[in-house]
Amino acid sequence: MDRYEERKVDNEPIFRSDLERPGPEYESLKPEGGPWSVIKRLLAPLGAIGLLLAKFKGVALLLLKVKFLGTALTMLVSIGAYALLFPVPFAVGIVVLIWVHEMGHVLQLRREGIAASAPMFIPFLGAFVAMKQMPKDALSEARVGLAGPVLGTLGGLATLGLYATTREPLFMGLAYFNFIINLFNLAPVLPLDGGRAVGAMSPVFQLLGLVVMVVLFFVAPIMALVALIGLPELWRRWKTRDTPEGRAYYDLPLLQRVGVGVVYVGLIVVLGLLTGETFVPGPASLV
Repeated sequence: MDRYEERKVDNEPIFRSDLERPGPEYESLKPEGGPWSVIKRLLAPLGAIGLLLAKFKGVALLLLKVKFLGTALTMLVSIGAYALLFPVPFAVGIVVLIWVHEMGHVLQLRREGIAASAPMFIPFLGAFVAMKQMPKDALSEARVGLAGPVLGTLGGLATLGLYATTREPLFMGLAYFNFIINLFNLAPVLPLDGGRAVGAMSPVFQLLGLVVMVVLFFVAPIMALVALIGLPELWRRWKTRDTPEGRAYYDLPLLQRVGVGVVYVGLIVVLGLLTGETFVPGPASLV
């Protein structure tokens, strides 16, 4: 770096540039550490997102009507939200793996001939695919529900493969987080994937899912919110179970019921084992 010249005028040093002149020292008005730094970190991304949405509100609303761009926009917002809690690479990985899970639903919906929206992301709650119509029967709904965890499990295995190849701890943390997400989605509670799957076995299992929710609440309090979201749909199905339409929807051969049960329980076992094998305390800290 350039040093100031020793030439002096009236006993004052002359600097080569004003940029090199040391300015007056001020005492910080706000502490750099402690709660203030945490608040600044949390509010800065939210403020930036808010300003962008306010300035380009019309453009944002238009993008949401375009399937691909709407998905991309909600993915970016979710990445920004997760980045408040985790390092950015980990936040990106979470959103990508959730997208893989949701694409399992999208692909199966297309096979069933059911029109649906593109995946839309909700920060801290995952994502969803909105069906434009109900499946023709409970078996079709179960296939759509289970397709997400199936493809999601494959996505986790691919992430684990990346870890085995690169030895990059980020991929181990993401694989563990992914297996937990997919296992959580198999809880037998509407509107989760497990709630849609167990309906093909018997509508009674969907009602018993509320009991499971109460138990899981002490492990994951978010289950209360999930149950509240699915409660109206569960109540509607329970009331209509004895109508001609309701009986026709759940009237499946025993072999099909058993098949759904085998896949459902098998996924729980596989994901449980994978979660145990990849367990790391604080997966985001591996980044």
